[in-house]
Amino acid sequence: MNTPAISPMSAMLPPNPAKPTRAHDAAQQFESLLIAQMLKSAHTSGGGWLGSEDSAGECATDYAEQQFATVIAQNGGLGLADMITRGLDAQR
Repeated sequence: MNTPAISPMSAMLPPNPAKPTRAHDAAQQFESLLIAQMLKSAHTSGGGWLGSEDSAGECATDYAEQQFATVIAQNGGLGLADMITRGLDAQR
């Protein structure tokens, strides 16, 4: 006797576009790290953003770069997070 398979309730609900997936969150974090590395590289080769050479200034600059990179990534950034998320969703 074959019993029909019952799919889970979550499979019947449409995806919520307002709620980002964990894959999208991870992709945004990856993009943020990449942007932060790009900023750090520009900072290192250019002699500094603020002109300070002490460790406190360097620490503050690193923190500012990380926060700036996070904000950039959360607002679309380079578009990598969306591209990565689409690629991962296509594999499902």
